[in-house]
Amino acid sequence: MDFLEKLSIQPANAGVSTGSEWLKSKGERIDSYSPVDGLKTGSVTAADEHTYNQVIDKAVKAFHEWRMWPAPKRGEVVRQVGEALRTFKEPLGKLVSYEMGKSLQEGYGEVQEMIDICDFAVGLSRQLYGLTMHSERPLHRMYEQWHPLGVTGIISAFNFPVAVWSWNAALAWVCGNTTVWKPSEKTPLCGIAVQHIVATVFKKNQVPEGVNCLVQGGRNVGEWISHDTRIPLVSATGSTRMGKALNVAVAARLGRSILELGGNNAIIISKDADLDMALLGALFGAVGTAGQRCTTTRRLIIHETVYENFKQKLVKAYGQLRIGNPLDTANHVGPLIDKDAVALYLQSIEQAREQGARFVVEGGVLSGPGYESGCYVKPCIAEASNDFPIVQHETFAPILYLMQYRTIDEAIALQNGVPQGLSSAIMTLNMREAEQFLSHAGSDCGIANINIGTSGAEIGGAFGGEKETGGGRESGSDAWKAYMRRQTNTINWSTQLPLAQGIRFDL
Repeated sequence: MDFLEKLSIQPANAGVSTGSEWLKSKGERIDSYSPVDGLKTGSVTAADEHTYNQVIDKAVKAFHEWRMWPAPKRGEVVRQVGEALRTFKEPLGKLVSYEMGKSLQEGYGEVQEMIDICDFAVGLSRQLYGLTMHSERPLHRMYEQWHPLGVTGIISAFNFPVAVWSWNAALAWVCGNTTVWKPSEKTPLCGIAVQHIVATVFKKNQVPEGVNCLVQGGRNVGEWISHDTRIPLVSATGSTRMGKALNVAVAARLGRSILELGGNNAIIISKDADLDMALLGALFGAVGTAGQRCTTTRRLIIHETVYENFKQKLVKAYGQLRIGNPLDTANHVGPLIDKDAVALYLQSIEQAREQGARFVVEGGVLSGPGYESGCYVKPCIAEASNDFPIVQHETFAPILYLMQYRTIDEAIALQNGVPQGLSSAIMTLNMREAEQFLSHAGSDCGIANINIGTSGAEIGGAFGGEKETGGGRESGSDAWKAYMRRQTNTINWSTQLPLAQGIRFDL
């Protein structure tokens, strides 16, 4: 595994860093085991309370200097980070694939997302614009501008161990913020690798120590971040349960949060769909990353006139899936992240049966040569009702539920009839159906697609969802505003002091 050496990954790594400096911590040891083969890849040391406070103090101090750098100069540093990621795309993509378990192509794709968001942020560094407004008072000018917030806390999940961090970090940096990253304890080595890459670029550009910080750890470190008044913004990706607890903690201190939580995404398959195109979109959406994406397709809502035909196409396609080592590009599906995830997968299948689901493609755990880790499972398909409790729940595994509809209104109601609201799609060549799906009476999700699946968002658009998905927005469009504070300014260049609303205050 030469990619570990290329990324400066050692059998044991410090897990707390203020940039190029690594702190000695008395925190617990976190071991990383690959779901690919079950082997131990390395270890990191989690932050203890002392080193955590050292990191935050350093990030606060660095902010006071970093915010004074011109935004285009900050953007130039981020451009160089993107170039460094291009250099390390192959070994970092392999590490993502090996430590997390997603296919190698998806691992490379995740690093490409990092590169893309750096490119986006470079341009953004020259476009942090405000507005000019007309004042009601003569010889006055009004405008608004945006200022950096301070320290941005980033809590990321195992399924995208590096990309989601980059969405936040690249924007936060060009906006003038510093960042403190807590990677998932299930993929700690990805955090180590990225920290080394960024530190080299920052050091070359004399970026203040503390602009890019790393704090490895579990739930306790996440709780320190969520309660810390020195961190005005916390961006967190994970379960709805986690997000609710974090949101309460951050709101209690009047901080801000960006939440990217659970998804229960559906594709509507219209009678007017291109069924071959729909098949590819549904297949990747359902089994990509072994069903461990927040944008994974978990429900197919199929028109009754094409239901049986499409179901048979889908069953045949599932029979052609190759499950195995994700570093082998011939395989379509890799393992689940760990055996706890496997247990939840099996539990969900059992609950689905008890609630009345009928499986048309059976699930199960794979064993034998190549499956020694015990984390490889079969993607499965079940016919179910949208109101089954298990269907209303997000299961982070490759379980796909099928259901029928008659009218487009009924299909949209089924699509919207879950607590989550992240991603959605309709496959149709009917313009009226497509426009209705995108209208006020259509999808209630943060992402709504026509003739593509629910997965694979580009960085140019803002990413996020509604309802129990949290309402946050990251990545493209004007998501940068979440990392800054708005300020309205009024300038009086007259010799008088008139008051607004015509109020007179004469002595």
